[in-house]
Amino acid sequence: MDNLLVRSAKVAFPSTPFHGKEVDILVENGIITKIAPHVEVDDDRITVVDAKGQYVAPGFFDMNVNFGEPGLETKEDILSGCAAAVAGGFTGVAVHPNTQPPVHSRSEVALIVNRAKALPVEVFPIGAISKKRQGEELAELYDMKLAGAVAFGDGNKPVQQAGLMSRALLYAKGFDGVILSHPEDASVAAGAKMNEGITSTYLGMKGNPNLAEELMVARDLYLAEYNEAAIHFTTISTAESVDLIRRAKAKGIRVTCDVAAHHLVMTDDLVVGFDSNYKVNPPLRTDADVMALRQGLEDGTIDAIVSQHTPHEIEFKQVEFQVAADGIIGLQTVLPLALGAGLAVDLIVDKLAIGPRRVLGLPIPEFQEQVEANFILFDAEKRWQFDRHTNRSKSNNSPLLGKELKGQVTMVVNKRQIINTPN
Repeated sequence: MDNLLVRSAKVAFPSTPFHGKEVDILVENGIITKIAPHVEVDDDRITVVDAKGQYVAPGFFDMNVNFGEPGLETKEDILSGCAAAVAGGFTGVAVHPNTQPPVHSRSEVALIVNRAKALPVEVFPIGAISKKRQGEELAELYDMKLAGAVAFGDGNKPVQQAGLMSRALLYAKGFDGVILSHPEDASVAAGAKMNEGITSTYLGMKGNPNLAEELMVARDLYLAEYNEAAIHFTTISTAESVDLIRRAKAKGIRVTCDVAAHHLVMTDDLVVGFDSNYKVNPPLRTDADVMALRQGLEDGTIDAIVSQHTPHEIEFKQVEFQVAADGIIGLQTVLPLALGAGLAVDLIVDKLAIGPRRVLGLPIPEFQEQVEANFILFDAEKRWQFDRHTNRSKSNNSPLLGKELKGQVTMVVNKRQIINTPN
């Protein structure tokens, strides 16, 4: 399908003259050649799609994704991960260095970049801050940047040494590198299985207090301010973290942050059934935290929504809750969760397509004639079944598997490829 005519799509491209209007879009050989209220064509080679009732938006970008390649391909390889990304409407992803070996040198960065070249999803590696993600010695950040790394973080391992984080911020500042912080004080959170609160007390499980996250947010804000450097907090989950970052932004500190889609809807009371698919890090918090996170999105404190896609084989999840691995797959369920959180379509597009690219300094897809197409179609009302047949990931660790969801991406156009996503 090289040529495409999309009819009657409602435009959700902020900052364009077409925003909010219903238009026809003609795509020829991957290039948008015509945008108008009505486009007439007389060519049998052009596929016509009726998009009445659907939105056309920039391709989403997920800046917190875990693929297993290299070394953990049984969880997810780049090919299967990108298939899940396309099904969720993502035309770009930033993959964290939680691999074996970790992405801590130009070799691993180049491997990922080369493996993804021909795919319809742009894959950007995030290089590790420390060698082997051990939190002891700074990795070759600039070398990885030259090879294609878009940011730096130790993945799901928080940088416990303040001195190391300070040096990373200062070093990356020299070449406009983006440093990511996974905010958790391990000495406070160590051994925790879920959020600390009423539910953890009821279940008799060690809890991870909000304080463990907030201490690290406060520390890294101080370090960023001291070094006059930028910092990004990934998957914040507490009301106090939102407030700390809100005040830091007002003060002029160069700070951004994101939130995982599941933290906008799910709370720690879901753990009562001991379903290990609800075991994530940071853990599911309380209703008060959920409401604060939603407010943080509304007022601009939180810059992006991510999936925190973390695939695991069955033996890592179908075990006792206490020993199960953290994480769920999420690429295909971000849009339904964001809609379920009551977020407006324009806000969803901003936090899933514009905000992540702005944080990482990547170009934002344009919606105008004579530019290469990078857009998706999605139906905010369409109901669909997320199950083993529609799941495109290699792994099945999601509490939403087997459930009916509302909101589905129906088409992805990127890198001169056109993909129908419904199954």
